[in-house]
Amino acid sequence: MIPDWRAAALHLTKADARFERLVAMHGVPDWKVTADPLQHLARAIVFQQLSGKAAGTIYQRFLALFPGSRFPSARKLAQVEVARLRQAGLSQAKALAVKDLAGHVVARKLAPQTLHRMSNEEVAAKLLPIRGIGPWSVDMFLMFGLARPDVLPVGDLGVRKGAALHFGLRKLPTAEALLRWAKAWQPYRSVGSWYMWRRLEA
Repeated sequence: MIPDWRAAALHLTKADARFERLVAMHGVPDWKVTADPLQHLARAIVFQQLSGKAAGTIYQRFLALFPGSRFPSARKLAQVEVARLRQAGLSQAKALAVKDLAGHVVARKLAPQTLHRMSNEEVAAKLLPIRGIGPWSVDMFLMFGLARPDVLPVGDLGVRKGAALHFGLRKLPTAEALLRWAKAWQPYRSVGSWYMWRRLEA
């Protein structure tokens, strides 16, 4: 079931009046559970550490390697040569990560369509062994792929910078400090984090 994002925003404004302006300016997120977790994860790997425009171009070249289908099956991804992925613009590390992701699915170590039924901790346990997927990637998938309402990506620089502005801190909060500052956001820390990105943009 998709959380009520408006209820989440209302909770945040009641917990911290500083959210009122952010909600008025930016509305609420509209996250939904992805219909294709494999595609979502592969796309996230391609987009890591790249600007949106550059990543989008590479991703389209990646898709063009598999004509006739909206997104390739795990088996097709596992079989494609690293050299072809490199020709599409993926780095060596990302090409190997995409193939490792597909390999986990083919080997039945990962069943993407079951992830939405797992707890956050169970999802992390399934994804972290995959090459190129770390705690930050797991947090992003939980938020944007599975629409989980209470994820706090303590390793995200944007969230930390936004929180420093929001709380009037002189320096970026550590992971431990951010957990303390954001405690009042529970059970909607994903939404609070989303507003920290919006706060940074402003």
